[in-house]
Amino acid sequence: MYACLSLLTVTTIFSCNSQPASEEKKPTDTATIASTTPAPLREKVLTAEEQAALTPDIVIQSLKDGNKRFVSSNLTSRDHSSMVRNAAAGQYPKAVILSCLDSRIPVEDVFDKGIGDLFVGRVAGNFVNEDLLGSMEFGCKVSGAKVILVLGHKSCGAIKGAIDNVKLGNITAMLAKIKPAVDKSQDFTGEKTSKNDAYVEYVAKNNILLTIEAIKKGSPVLKEMVDKGEIKIVGAYYDINTGAVIFL
Repeated sequence: MYACLSLLTVTTIFSCNSQPASEEKKPTDTATIASTTPAPLREKVLTAEEQAALTPDIVIQSLKDGNKRFVSSNLTSRDHSSMVRNAAAGQYPKAVILSCLDSRIPVEDVFDKGIGDLFVGRVAGNFVNEDLLGSMEFGCKVSGAKVILVLGHKSCGAIKGAIDNVKLGNITAMLAKIKPAVDKSQDFTGEKTSKNDAYVEYVAKNNILLTIEAIKKGSPVLKEMVDKGEIKIVGAYYDINTGAVIFL
């Protein structure tokens, strides 16, 4: 059996690597090579100096550009193993992202960012509480991030639960933190139920805006940084159907 396999292997290699002497070698198609060459690996993580040179507007534009690459399936090629080692000595992220818990939103991928680029906080309904405020203060005041982005999304289960006044264990208290967005959305003209996608989106966007207000109100540290132009706090809405992020 082994002899047969060896013979088959040798025959296969010979037939694949050999070509008739009469066959001319075709010229190399440089355009084809260029189109199939992978993007250069980005092995270097952000340094303290590079972070310090960033402005909030530069970071916001970087997030927008990264999302365009995500939507077009043109993500940056990265050597994650090398980046892990490079980031071990310290971290100098660009932004803090407050995202929903939803598993369909891979935050780093959505913005085409790698190891050491983002702080990511998650909670169903992307609202803010004391723990997240402290995390944001650490991310910006202590660690130098330039932007806080509150990221809501389409078809959010937490938003629907708040609209439906769901009662279930600790979910009840959690959804109570989203209720102000439901109250703020009573001027919506149309069916105000979780089955109306337009209404769910309206509440979700109001929830983002209220969360931004709550961050400024709940953290004098971050509010002062905003007033001095050191950071920006912005909101965005993720479309789970397309992967596109709409900045509010």
